[in-house]
Amino acid sequence: MGSMWRDMAATAQAAPENTVVQLDPTHLDPSFIEDRVADSTDHTFPAFVENIREQGQQVPILVRPHPMGEGRYQIAYGRRRTRAAAQLGRPVRAIVRPLTDEELLVAQGNENLERQDLSYIERAFFAFNMEKAGVTRDVISAAMGSDKGDLSRYIMVAEAIPTEMIAVIGPAPKVGRPRWLTLADRVKVASPSQISSALGAPELATVSSDKRFASVLKALADSVKLEPTRALPKVETLKDKRGLKIGSLERSASGTRLTLDKSLSPQFGAYVAARLPELLTAFQADEAHPTRNTNQGDDVPE
Repeated sequence: MGSMWRDMAATAQAAPENTVVQLDPTHLDPSFIEDRVADSTDHTFPAFVENIREQGQQVPILVRPHPMGEGRYQIAYGRRRTRAAAQLGRPVRAIVRPLTDEELLVAQGNENLERQDLSYIERAFFAFNMEKAGVTRDVISAAMGSDKGDLSRYIMVAEAIPTEMIAVIGPAPKVGRPRWLTLADRVKVASPSQISSALGAPELATVSSDKRFASVLKALADSVKLEPTRALPKVETLKDKRGLKIGSLERSASGTRLTLDKSLSPQFGAYVAARLPELLTAFQADEAHPTRNTNQGDDVPE
């Protein structure tokens, strides 16, 4: 087996660009930016492996020579196919290209867009991870296929949800942005012990990712009810991309009040007010169709 892998590695190194080669799956590493949230209850993977066992790997993955490891490769897309090949003890069919970091991320994001199989929180997680790694917003927009407004909302949601909570819940493919924002609001007012208790519930180990989300959301709602004297944050400062204050958001039991800063154009308030019906329609569409960008393609999730 060892000589077979060495022969494959030599062939891959000598192959022209865009040629499909065979690689040892144990020599492949994931992209330096994660775009997936692990799901311990993914029951589709065994069937995926069996399909490759019977029909072979139909679509090659895309990799680049690893910038920090001679003889290794970094995956732009195709981690699930690589994992299946490793489990079967087979080589993985791959195209090797000398991609820059930016080119790898754009290829990674575009593949996800074509398959449309990332859940909302995975898209937010991908954008946030790129932001943390210092990737420019222009590159993130190209990788995500999103405009600057959508990108800001993705990052805002991912920043608001603790990493350990995303890890426990998983990708939650049927949950859209509005309910993730509701969870973020509950996280803000819950104590660390309440969050720990919600994430440690024993039933989470046996239910789907979407049900884990619902369980954590309900547990934190119940926790807030148990502490009626705990004050909600009165005022949240709103800032623009430069970090300058543009207004404030005040939440209370009776509603939410938006106040815009005096230094803004006097017409901006009227502009926002005129678009409230449009925003409400978009919000209701997100609530009604949380999965419109997920769960399609023949290699789901990768």
